[in-house]
Amino acid sequence: MQSRDSHKEDWIPMIPITVVEFGEDAENLVLEVLRSGNIAQGPKVKMLEDSFAALIGVKHAVAVNNGTTALVASLQTLGLEPGDEVLTSPFTFVATLNAILEAGATATFADISEDDFNVTPAAVEAAITDRTRVIMPVHLYGQIADMDAISQIAAHRGLTIVEDSAQSHGSAQHGRSSGTYGIGAFSFYATKNLTTGEGGMITTNDDAVADRLRVLRNQGMRARYEYEVAGHNYRLTDLQAAVGIPQIARYNEVVEARQRNADYLSRGLALVDGIITPRQLPGRRHVWHQYTLRVTPDSGVEREEFVAKLLEQGVGAGMYYPKLVFDYETYKHRTDVQIGRYPVAERVVREVVSIPVHQSLSKSQLDKIIESVANAATKN
Repeated sequence: MQSRDSHKEDWIPMIPITVVEFGEDAENLVLEVLRSGNIAQGPKVKMLEDSFAALIGVKHAVAVNNGTTALVASLQTLGLEPGDEVLTSPFTFVATLNAILEAGATATFADISEDDFNVTPAAVEAAITDRTRVIMPVHLYGQIADMDAISQIAAHRGLTIVEDSAQSHGSAQHGRSSGTYGIGAFSFYATKNLTTGEGGMITTNDDAVADRLRVLRNQGMRARYEYEVAGHNYRLTDLQAAVGIPQIARYNEVVEARQRNADYLSRGLALVDGIITPRQLPGRRHVWHQYTLRVTPDSGVEREEFVAKLLEQGVGAGMYYPKLVFDYETYKHRTDVQIGRYPVAERVVREVVSIPVHQSLSKSQLDKIIESVANAATKN
């Protein structure tokens, strides 16, 4: 991808916000699957599940065809009824909300912290009603929510936790990984830290939940033509699993590179007026799926102008997300979407901009990103 510099006639290379790279090990595994003739769910899916369970530190990992499915299937195992509420974040990708609605539940929301962009325990506690059945924290941008406190609230109130861990593979609080506090739902979409192109994973330490998920994803069958429930085709393929398996072995190295890049960016941007850099909170492990700045009014530029300036200088940028999850006409008048006021989320959603932090960045690219951000934040 390239961008036209507004002051020159030549094209300048774009530093992309995401880079997807595969090695020979992935190519060889894909070829192995192709040559085997078994390209549907098979032994490679099982290998991916076992490797991911070991990475996260859970008893069971159940592969499905995408991250949204992971959320939907997780909720479907809980037997929710119409009117049952799932409490989540207003600042998230639409898949979080869509999954709640597809599972037949009502979506309610709790405000977030500007420090980690995740729901706060206090806001969660205040938003619980007598209809709340599930707390669904979203570990946004790669940093886990305050799960020590949220899990205590859930236990005290008798609620189930379903973690939207789509962006947080391996994030942790005090050494305990996201996806281990209840049921965890992960995405392997093309831009995620771990990818199979499309794909998802559900994690649990509950034998019964894992068993129901495996039946549910296979049309409700435990054995061929023996149907236990009305199920679905949620299966992942061995071709997709073959892409993902080699990444798990080197995943911690990828995260360490992203952490180094995030630290370098934060040090370089510390003195840019009006720009608030993200940070890893004490006791947590941030895996930096995104490096997300806040462009505040003190910067002197509008957020959209800031993004346009970055693109002109050849630095990829994205607004994840431009609106709160329910702030679209299709959701505004639904009775199963209960909308309130969320002051922190309402402010932050107007300020966030994500810039490149991926493991393939060179030092010169990092320096260019820092220089470009400083330029973009300067009022002309």
